[in-house]
Amino acid sequence: MNTLLYPTCFPNIVHFCAMLKADVLNFEVSDNYQKQSYRNRVEIYGANGKLALTVPVSYSQKNRQYYKDVKIANEEQWQQLHLKSLLSAYSMSPFFEFYIDDLMPLFETQFDYILDFNLKCFELLVDAMELDLKPNLTETFSKSPENTTDYRALVKRNTKVKVLEPYTQVFTEKHGFISNLSILDLLFNEGPNTALYLKRQDIVLI
Repeated sequence: MNTLLYPTCFPNIVHFCAMLKADVLNFEVSDNYQKQSYRNRVEIYGANGKLALTVPVSYSQKNRQYYKDVKIANEEQWQQLHLKSLLSAYSMSPFFEFYIDDLMPLFETQFDYILDFNLKCFELLVDAMELDLKPNLTETFSKSPENTTDYRALVKRNTKVKVLEPYTQVFTEKHGFISNLSILDLLFNEGPNTALYLKRQDIVLI
């Protein structure tokens, strides 16, 4: 199965389910950038419930830009903020210390473009989980690609998906199970069981 998705910032769980089920994985990188999406947003489970972290970008809706050309606004020191938030949210999770060192280059290296950061996120996550996923990058944009399972809608924050199988989260007792957070939530809580969990899930848009 040919599958087409957007590379996103610390992809959510359904994104990774779709990647893992693909026979041929394709990343859409030839489109115009759009705001209000998971391209630069990650959702984790903080002490007060769902917490959104955003990578600030320099982008104007008036002047269309390709996804690959959108720059990160690094003057906002966002990497330090994201790392502190992850420490606060997951330092007590079972596998945080096991994986965080593998991901540190994302917080210690300056990235100029959001696409480059997202592709590096994917690369380091796949390495940490020991998955064999090698995406192709699109060279042209097609609104209706043939012979392809098009999951590009998953990049939109208002796309609804079926609630996933519950697993134990750090703050479950306070706020209950929160479905389809960033893959980081699953990885830090389930560790080596992450890939098995992903394979069990069905992708159902509602």
